[in-house]
This record gives sequence, C-alpha cells and structure tokens, in this order.
Amino acid sequence: MGKRRISHADGMVAVHAAVAGNSEELATAVRYLLQDLAERMPGNTVEFRVPPFGAVQCVAGPTHTRGTPPNLVETDAETWLALATGGEDWQSALAAGRLHVSGVRAAEVAAVLPLVRLN
Repeated sequence: MGKRRISHADGMVAVHAAVAGNSEELATAVRYLLQDLAERMPGNTVEFRVPPFGAVQCVAGPTHTRGTPPNLVETDAETWLALATGGEDWQSALAAGRLHVSGVRAAEVAAVLPLVRLN
C-alpha cells in the first residue's frame, strides 16, 4: 500500500491554518508541501528532511541506496513553511542557520520555491 496522499484542498487548508499560527495543522501543512515538492521535482538525487514530520526524495539524477545521501536539505517545520510559501527566501534561511544544505545538487530545490504564494 502506498503513502496516503494529501489532497490539494486539504493541504491548502492546512497551509493557510499553519501560517496563521494553528499548530494543530502544522504537520499536515509540512507533509503536503513536501509532497508538492516531490511532485514538482521528481527524482532521487536530493533528500529533503523536515524532522519529525517527513522527508522526500526529489530532483532528477543519480540515486543513492544506503546511508545518508550526499545531497541533503534539512530544516525545521516553521522554516520549511516560510520557504514554501514565500515568507522567507533560501539565502536568508541559509545565512541564519535554519537551513542545512549539503551536496552539489541540494541547492537546486531553491529554483522551485516558493511552492505557493499566500495573499
């Protein structure tokens, strides 16, 4: 059985609620935005982690099979929400130490951000 997919409608409700400060919707918002990232950048070259809520493989190219991948992005839920919705840019999060990036391909994720813009 595959992973349960979060519908666009449910995901956007969660994103709006989480941005407004509803912590009960944060996990669903983070998972929905990770799901969206993986759909926009399919592949297995980069692992994007938002502990403890989830991780996805993305970016087309070579795959890794064991251990920590050489191309890794990791951040906290609040920073991911801000990056994915346009509340913060990649360089600012990186400079502030809230975004940890390793590997030559990991920064390619920045090209698709923000995933959604909220009015």
